[in-house]
Amino acid sequence: MTGRWGRRGFIGAAAALGGAALVGAGAPLAQAQEGARPWPDTVAIPAGFQPEGIAVSARGTAYTGSLLDGSVYRFDLATGAGRIITRGEGPMSVGLKLDPYGRLLVAGGASGQIRVIDAGDGRVLATHQAATGTAFVNDAVVGCGGAWFTDSFADVLYFLPVGRDLTGPGAAPRALRLGGEWDPVPPGGDHWGANGIARTPDGQALLVVHDTAEALFRVDPRTGAATRTVLDGGSVRNGDGLVVHGRTLYVVRNWAYAVDVFTLSGDGRRARFVQQITDPRFDEPTTAAVYGGRLYVVNARFDADWSDPATASTVVSCPL
Repeated sequence: MTGRWGRRGFIGAAAALGGAALVGAGAPLAQAQEGARPWPDTVAIPAGFQPEGIAVSARGTAYTGSLLDGSVYRFDLATGAGRIITRGEGPMSVGLKLDPYGRLLVAGGASGQIRVIDAGDGRVLATHQAATGTAFVNDAVVGCGGAWFTDSFADVLYFLPVGRDLTGPGAAPRALRLGGEWDPVPPGGDHWGANGIARTPDGQALLVVHDTAEALFRVDPRTGAATRTVLDGGSVRNGDGLVVHGRTLYVVRNWAYAVDVFTLSGDGRRARFVQQITDPRFDEPTTAAVYGGRLYVVNARFDADWSDPATASTVVSCPL
């Protein structure tokens, strides 16, 4: 999500939200059996729940978090049925990812928190304070030795070691400062920097989209050194969520109401534009995930009146 929330009066609590990426790159493709009911192309999210991120398990169970109160909603891509498994108590839930132990790792936005949630029963297992002061913990990806989170108001990534125990002192997140060609973000929370995050196809580095710079960067997870990914066509302007699926990169561009598709080099240093996906159902799309030959896109509907408890949104799917 982007800092343009400020134009709609959501000062402080809003932000350039992170990219959800593919969860479980090795997930089997959904098989539609003969005579089986077709999977829904649009999934309704409950009223009063403003979704942003998305994570999908290998079995086609999806999760999204609420920007309004941090609740987590779980739903079945095959049927569209779901329920809220975590009732939020204030801090928003932005980007989220599943780890190998059946836990959701949730970026907490302006709270500066990273929350660990049991994906089965929705219990909050741990809350880590990654940042204090002006911060916006935005998006997450699992890879390169652990879990990585962007902060849209600071030139850092947060690293959380992913192991069986994420509650002890050894599980505390640490900050990795971004350098090299990274464009620094002016302090104060008036400009937006790091947004969506994903792994490079070779798994050796991270890709981060920079909202203000309108650029994509490859980041060395050991040093924080960033280099601009050279784009051969296309655009990452208004880039929000990132999805890397094989050698294909999907950039969800919220205010462009589109998803730009690129073919990546293995190391993520070059990206060749392939096509742009548009759909009349896109309504300030923020993040996406790939499953079963479909791209599932979350509509955050930033311009909707979320003070009205009847306001609702959707997750829509498009063919790859």
